[in-house]
Amino acid sequence: MLALLLKGIGIGFAVAAPVGPIGLLCIRRTLKHGRLTGLASGLGAAIADSIYGIMVAAGLAITGLLVSYATALQIFGGLLIAFLGIKSLKSFMAAKTPVKAVTAPDTGNAAKAFASTFALTLSNPMTILAFIALISAIGPSGACPSSSAYILVLGVFIGSSLWWIILVNMAAFTATKLTGKITGYFDLLSGLVLLIWGLWIAGGAAYEISI
Repeated sequence: MLALLLKGIGIGFAVAAPVGPIGLLCIRRTLKHGRLTGLASGLGAAIADSIYGIMVAAGLAITGLLVSYATALQIFGGLLIAFLGIKSLKSFMAAKTPVKAVTAPDTGNAAKAFASTFALTLSNPMTILAFIALISAIGPSGACPSSSAYILVLGVFIGSSLWWIILVNMAAFTATKLTGKITGYFDLLSGLVLLIWGLWIAGGAAYEISI
């Protein structure tokens, strides 16, 4: 059981670790709103990862049900990323004074951050494909009792959460070393990246439908 839990932790960490749009959002939110909002963003992604892990463990991925909706999910996810990029750009444009790092807890921002990263992670079909590939490479759990499969999922949640805790704390530490002006310009950089990234994902998926 311990070996299976450790496998799950490795899978969760490996799936979460690549710094994509969600990682960028976590960093930006930590710099702008503080550690609590960054951790809420990471928790949303970790729970969404766990849901995909449960689906894989239950064999739902084999049916191709989710994969069949990959294009629609890409369009939704791409537009959501682009929307978050626009919000980041609006935040930069609206700032009349340099943005300073905020360390005080903000439960309102935290709740919104959790919901958006949860939806964004669920809308990414590449997440479930990554789970299928990693679980297949490490070794299938189908031959194990059903309870063992969910121990694997628990490990996925722990591993994913561990990565977000590390990333957020690194961003929070960095925030103490940055000036308010540099922190503010991160809104501009992240906004442009998210906007272009989101439109590229949504546009590519829409193009696939049209041909």
